[in-house]
Amino acid sequence: MLTVLEVIQKTADFFTARGIESARLNAELLVGQALGLKRMALYLQFERVLSDSELAQIRPLVRRRGLREPLQYILGEVEFCGLRLKVDQRALIPRPETEYLVEQVVARCATAPARVLDLGTGSGALALALAKQYPDADVVAIDQSEDALALARENAESTRLAARVRWLRGSWYEPLATGEAFDLIVANPPYLTEAETAAAAPEVRDFEPLSALRSGDDGMADLKVILEGAPAWLRPGGLLALETGITQHAQLKDVVLRSGLTGFESVADLTARDRYVFARAAG
Repeated sequence: MLTVLEVIQKTADFFTARGIESARLNAELLVGQALGLKRMALYLQFERVLSDSELAQIRPLVRRRGLREPLQYILGEVEFCGLRLKVDQRALIPRPETEYLVEQVVARCATAPARVLDLGTGSGALALALAKQYPDADVVAIDQSEDALALARENAESTRLAARVRWLRGSWYEPLATGEAFDLIVANPPYLTEAETAAAAPEVRDFEPLSALRSGDDGMADLKVILEGAPAWLRPGGLLALETGITQHAQLKDVVLRSGLTGFESVADLTARDRYVFARAAG
């Protein structure tokens, strides 16, 4: 018979052998998930002997993680800007880098935007976080994947923000009605190259939707569409905020200048890598 602690240790050793980072944390979270225990409650039961039925609940989760399925997909949820969001293979996993994008957007909005557009919404993380941040804003979110939009709608319901966001299916600006205009446009579009995608961790490369990761033209294709189209949909002085690849900012600055946007700003992420681009509509 095995105790809770022994199972965690064996699981962590297995994960380490499989090349999984933060093996002990992964082990604790998955064992806790199987037993219905938060980490502190799990610690208080370290010496408890597990039953056969409890071990049977743990094994499938450990097996999935050993195959490098992302921890977040196995747990089924993540926290993003204070919201608990459902995650699965229909959309990218919301990451801390994108939470930081929200912080940077808020810091640049002297007044609350009346209309917000989230392009490539995926799980709905950005749209919902901004709907929460700006309770009077009209928020529109677009994605070309019906599966992703279904997940986003589920998250809107679970966070009680369903009435705050209008979900549209289509490619970037395509579903918008003529004459619509926004004070804020945000996007975390595909920006990886073919080589970067191939070199990504198995959790990313083999499980997250490639259409949300990889873009043509050396990762620039979708970023260019968003930047070049933004002036037509931003109100004068409106803000465009993008999460990007870390080697693309010199090229993106040229696109911004050609597009007619102003105030190009390159901002580093928390690891000091160029990650975000900000620009404004003239006026």
